[in-house]
Amino acid sequence: MEKLITLDHISKHFYLGGKQTLVAVNDVNLDIYKGETLGVVGESGCGKSTLGRVVMGIYHPTKGKLYYRGKEVNLRHTGDRYRYSEKAQIIFQDPYASLDPRMTVGTIIAEGMEIHNMYDKEKRQKRVYELLETVGLNREHANRFPHEFSGGQRQRIGIARALAINPEFIVCDEPISALDVSIQSQIINLLKNLQGKFGLTYMFIAHDLNIVKYISDRIAVMYLGNIVELADSDEIYAHTLHPYSRALLASVPIPDPDREAHKKAAVIKGDVPSPINPKPGCPFANRCPYAQDVCRTVSPKLRELRPNHLISCHLADAEGRYSMSNYKG
Repeated sequence: MEKLITLDHISKHFYLGGKQTLVAVNDVNLDIYKGETLGVVGESGCGKSTLGRVVMGIYHPTKGKLYYRGKEVNLRHTGDRYRYSEKAQIIFQDPYASLDPRMTVGTIIAEGMEIHNMYDKEKRQKRVYELLETVGLNREHANRFPHEFSGGQRQRIGIARALAINPEFIVCDEPISALDVSIQSQIINLLKNLQGKFGLTYMFIAHDLNIVKYISDRIAVMYLGNIVELADSDEIYAHTLHPYSRALLASVPIPDPDREAHKKAAVIKGDVPSPINPKPGCPFANRCPYAQDVCRTVSPKLRELRPNHLISCHLADAEGRYSMSNYKG
């Protein structure tokens, strides 16, 4: 498969003053392949959205490099960022906050085309109408303002805006979390249909594992700024290896009382540690029931335990058993 986006040792730190540093994303290595949907999951505050914003150039990485089609993109450079934005767009989480209330829907969708000098005014207007119909709205909506629409309709407008300049890659930053459950499936199906129609590549950020499984080809599990497991969607659900990933899956409700009772054994205890000046070692060590001394002192690296199934854990084996005998040093 062709690599579209590559993240090479990407980290994002926020300096809080004094000697305090918040490590939001820590040494992430990731390839996103053309035409796929890569799901990124984890608890709130784990760094998912920050990673997506680094990929989009909204945040500059503290360390590491980003590559597009094998070529490094310096998002601090105005020219690189301008050219990259023609190929990469984002759909934001909150459709209420991400649309300018003073602009008409048509102006919002056309803005990207104007910035990139695409088409003349008449063709831009035609393109706006086409995009509105593509996302399930009417051309008459072009002259209305965002406050006149429901949450689901606003997110469709956000999707149309992202599609306006014909991107190859779209970061979907929890695009359904602010919507009613009845609307969520409509937006997910719309995204899947658009991907098939336009050959799009998605980075789909979410915390709902059922949704991620439905839409994603591969899934990256994040914890405290680190990717702890990465595998194909079916593989990660059938052979979950990392203790944190298992706990995430155990949190998904199942309409079966017996299975729900059995799942309680996988639920982890304790709170997520602070991302400010994190301690060395595995970020999950203080909550992991299998942690050993080495876990608290040595940071694990992603390693392949099953075909195309990577895990960041010193103790795990390919069958999901945990022992010091699996530690390679």
